[in-house]
Amino acid sequence: MGAERAAGGRRFTGPQVFLLAGSFLITLGSFAVLPYMSVLLHQRLGLGLGTVGFVLAVASLLQFSGGVVAGPVAGRIGLRRAMWVALALRTAGFAAFVPGLTSPFLAVGALFLVSAGAALYLPANKAYLVDGAAEAERPRLLSASGSAFNAGMALGPPLAAPFVLGSPSVVFSCVAALFALVGACHALLPPGNGATTAGPAGGDGKEGPGGRSAGRHEDRRRERRAGPSPFAVTVLSVYVFMFFQHYVALYAVPRTSAAFYGGVLMGYAGLLVVAQPLLAHRIAALTYRGAMRVGFGAMAAGAASIACGGYVGIGAGSALMCLGEIVLFLKNDLEALARSSAPAASVFGRQRLAAGIGAFGSGVVGGQLYGAAEAADAVPGFWVAMCVQGLLLPLFLLGRHSGPDTGAGRPSVTESPSDVESPSDVESPSGTDRPSRPVRAPGTDRPPGGPGGPFRSRR
Repeated sequence: MGAERAAGGRRFTGPQVFLLAGSFLITLGSFAVLPYMSVLLHQRLGLGLGTVGFVLAVASLLQFSGGVVAGPVAGRIGLRRAMWVALALRTAGFAAFVPGLTSPFLAVGALFLVSAGAALYLPANKAYLVDGAAEAERPRLLSASGSAFNAGMALGPPLAAPFVLGSPSVVFSCVAALFALVGACHALLPPGNGATTAGPAGGDGKEGPGGRSAGRHEDRRRERRAGPSPFAVTVLSVYVFMFFQHYVALYAVPRTSAAFYGGVLMGYAGLLVVAQPLLAHRIAALTYRGAMRVGFGAMAAGAASIACGGYVGIGAGSALMCLGEIVLFLKNDLEALARSSAPAASVFGRQRLAAGIGAFGSGVVGGQLYGAAEAADAVPGFWVAMCVQGLLLPLFLLGRHSGPDTGAGRPSVTESPSDVESPSDVESPSGTDRPSRPVRAPGTDRPPGGPGGPFRSRR
């Protein structure tokens, strides 16, 4: 795999390429059916809308909050096996939908199996992707992962649309077969990501007298902890963003057209896939406070633009919301990794829980706000309220913390080159499946201020 790490570590290893391709296929299959779940449960199985809403709420809660068990599970059985078990659960869930199309109990149980598999898979997937990677490599890896997931999310619904309602059993069978194939290939992955990304030259990674290197790495974590909490910022980021995600269709289609809104969705997905890799290292170079100002500022400006209505206002507002999502969602993950010495799967599991809390809060508050605005015949006021929240709520987090703030890709000023960890200090892969090891906090140089390699990594 050394050749694949040529050109300064810009290329992906074989396992990383497979994992990114698998992430695309998994999301493609999932979003071929899951967006239509409410229609299938209500129209085909005859469940009431209240029951459908409750079932989907429980499934969402399981998918998000269940991520906190990913760390302990991966720590016990290893990242590779954790992903394999998760895909086995999801395969069983999609396969159970075939007989479940005639039984509400089977269908609901199948949906919960799929959600449980997603809760375990996503944190383990991201943890495997960054396992052994230097801090400067994480933006590229996580942003490439985000692009793969977003591409699958964009293509899945339109590909399945002609078939999923008329022949759902065929679609579910195809999705189950796809998951079984991808899961079987996961079993062929190395026990962990054996390739490591070398840090900058100039340090041997040896610990000085009195544990100086380890102590300064801990100092860096303490400096970061003085800033806003990534968990809290993730809650707030998803809370604000989901106002847009949940209600832009209700607002945009009557004021423009369904065709225009479909074009906005495709453009939004394309912008996510293309812009995430290009902006990854610029985002990593931002301080956390700077990323919050850019991200929440873009979301607030986007909401204000949408409030103006019309084709231009809604199109421009959607583009600004996309920018806010790119900046905040990537930076939150990078900062959470940089601050924690816990296994990466645990870190990503907590981030999933934070996203679930934010989405739940947005659903509760947003529904009330939109209903009130619609009753008052002042729907643009909903977007004004979102804009105000996007501007004011982050100030609460920024105001509570006034300590030093280093970016996830930026070393602290107290760190010397001799404190940088060497690749020789990273454990080599063993022949057996290993548990997820804690993410290191290597003192890498600040990544380039401009766009990085040909790919960038990802939510």
